[in-house]
Amino acid sequence: MRHFDLTPLYRSTIGFDRLGSLLDTLTLLEGDAPSYPPYNIERVDENEYRITMAVAGFGERDLNIEAKENTLSIRGERLSEKLGEKEDATYLHRGIASRSFERRFQLADHVVAKGASLERGLLHVDLVRELPEAMKPRTIPIATKAETGTVIDSKAA
Repeated sequence: MRHFDLTPLYRSTIGFDRLGSLLDTLTLLEGDAPSYPPYNIERVDENEYRITMAVAGFGERDLNIEAKENTLSIRGERLSEKLGEKEDATYLHRGIASRSFERRFQLADHVVAKGASLERGLLHVDLVRELPEAMKPRTIPIATKAETGTVIDSKAA
């Protein structure tokens, strides 16, 4: 019997509670998935998530975060290289990647990006699941016959 590792399914989907949606992406191979830049997805609270992406060398103006139709796109393009800076530099070893990238994350229904911050080379994108009031669970009180009571006329005959 074969063992299936479902870890790749959780790397690009956030907030999904339905297994059917995750199994649709089962055919994707881990080797085909882009590996730059590295990132973490963590569950902060029951309805809060955080994507942390290592973007060393990228500034705030080099990064673009866009949320559209349940898809979160994070793009990075070094503007300093576009402007022609450091063209004359001769590298003996270049281990810091500075190539452009684009990462896409599928978000579940009602998951929205509430903010982003860049500190010490790490980009943090905070996500929250905001369920509409109509979809939130509510308790229905159960009334008994004794609680409903009956009205008795107090008029004398």
